[in-house]
Order: sequence, then structure tokens, then C-alpha cells
Amino acid sequence: MSLPRALRYRLYRFKRLQGSVHSLALGAAIGAAIGITPTIPLHSILILAATLLCRSNPIAGILAATVVSNPLTLVPQYWLAWRIGDWFLPGRLCWERLRDTLELIHTRGIRDSLQVLGDLGTDALLVMLAGGLVLALPAGLCTYLLVRRFFTRLRNSRRRAHLLNDRRP
Repeated sequence: MSLPRALRYRLYRFKRLQGSVHSLALGAAIGAAIGITPTIPLHSILILAATLLCRSNPIAGILAATVVSNPLTLVPQYWLAWRIGDWFLPGRLCWERLRDTLELIHTRGIRDSLQVLGDLGTDALLVMLAGGLVLALPAGLCTYLLVRRFFTRLRNSRRRAHLLNDRRP
């Protein structure tokens, strides 16, 4: 399936979603916010749990997450999460530390370096999650506003079309 066709199909599925405008917009916002965080293996589970807790549309959340987090956006998204997280937690995951860790593994071997690798993994997780959470807030807010406007306009145009059809003889 080509990219434009896949995008048209997603938009078609999105337009056909049922529910209140608020429920659809909140579900999409939750999906976009979670989708932009570096928690890829858990996206669907987290989206379903959060949308069900907030009583919003889980399908809108899943669809929004696939738009935000896909193979085309993954590298810039993770890079941004790293840069933002490194700004908030400086020095925990910088190139110098990665280079020093690789040198240590090379000289001492991986078995002797497991503690250093564990510390680096913990710091990497903290940095990426911090950056991802900072990205998630504006992504969720912007998505909520855009999707709310989208569905409000869609419902108003459908209502006008329905009224015009009822007036015809």
C-alpha cells in the first residue's frame, strides 16, 4: 500500500469514529502524547489503559499514535527526546560518556563492565523518558485542540448537509 493511500485510509477511518467530540479529541490527545514518548513496546497497552481510565475513545488514541509514532518519525522523535532529556539531566547520556563506556568495555571486557553498562542503561532510560514527557505535553495539547476543531467542523458540515437534504422536495 502506498503512503498517500495509507494516509487517506487512516483519515477515512478517523472520520468514521463514533463518540462525542470531547471523547474523540481526548482519546487522540492521549494517543499522541503516549505515542511520542520512547515507550514503543508499551504504546498500545498504555493508550488503552489511559483512554479507558479517562473515558475517551481508545480507537482515536491508537490511530493518533500511529500518525505520531511510525518508521518515518521514530528517529527524529527519539533524537529530540534525547536532546531535551539531556538538557534537563545534563551529562547522564552524552557522547563522551558513551565513548568512555565503550573504551572501558573494550579494555576490561564486557563481564567486568556490567555495572557500568547497568548505570548507563538506567541513565539512558531516565534521559529518554524525561525528554519524551516534555515532548508529550505539547503534542497532546495540540492534538486535542486540532482534533476537537476537526470533529466540530465535520459534525457541523454533516448537520448542514442533512438539513439541506431534508428541505428538498
